[in-house]
Amino acid sequence: MHDQEVYRRRVRVTDTQFRVGVTVAGAALVGAIVAIRFCGTLPLPAKPPPPTAMVPGSSRPARELFASASATSAVYLDFIVRDAAAAGLRPPTIDELSRKLPYRVDDARHVLEVGEPALELAGVRLRALRLDDALALEITNTTASDLAYDVVSAPIPATACTAVAAVPFNAMTLRRERAETRVECGWHDGNALAVTRVETLEVPALSSWYLEHLPPSIVGIEPRIARGHRAAETLGRCSSALPQAVRSGLERGEIGWRDLVDFYARHRCQTYQFPLSYRAFEKDHERAVPAAPEGM
Repeated sequence: MHDQEVYRRRVRVTDTQFRVGVTVAGAALVGAIVAIRFCGTLPLPAKPPPPTAMVPGSSRPARELFASASATSAVYLDFIVRDAAAAGLRPPTIDELSRKLPYRVDDARHVLEVGEPALELAGVRLRALRLDDALALEITNTTASDLAYDVVSAPIPATACTAVAAVPFNAMTLRRERAETRVECGWHDGNALAVTRVETLEVPALSSWYLEHLPPSIVGIEPRIARGHRAAETLGRCSSALPQAVRSGLERGEIGWRDLVDFYARHRCQTYQFPLSYRAFEKDHERAVPAAPEGM
């Protein structure tokens, strides 16, 4: 009898401990679930970097090999010939693509008022006009060549300038003896325009066609003007994101509108990226084209 009683007591103690253990474990599990649900997630190991596409038989990434191949004269000329055919133009030679592009600049401040005579600056004629409910600027090419152009302006007074719908126009190039009209801001009596800088580059026909595909933001044209640009889409779209290094160079004055336009007048923007060390040609055959990518 004594042995049986001891056995029953041991069994009861063991059952009690088991039930208590189950209860504690269950509470701990519920607490963990609640903590994960409302207080965050379990830490996970860092995500590995995406794999780099490699060319079979080579230790260099495909991107680097493509950039290297694009920098060769043979590949560059192939692009030139195919793009000229798409544009219906005679393909220029390497000699022609290595020449300095005639450049003009006027950085004096001029005020244009509606009804007043036009101004002729750096190869363009500028005239302020009213276009329905907007103040607009008419820009006419007065040269015998296509022009890449940049006219920096500001409405007067700035506080009276209101937003208005843009009118589509070509913000990058002016065909020979042609005009473009761009909207500056909403119309108010007494509005005028201050023109603070005008830059132009004479460009051959294929260069003009290349530049028409380029988003104006890529060469530093302000959003107020760039928003109205009607880009050509024959070759497909180019990226409109201005690399931070280029943006910083523009802000510091180390890179200019002329440098960027000079590069993209010679290189299709779908394939070639502006090297930070590139500067506009100051004389014929100053360097080789295509320009080598940075680091090559």
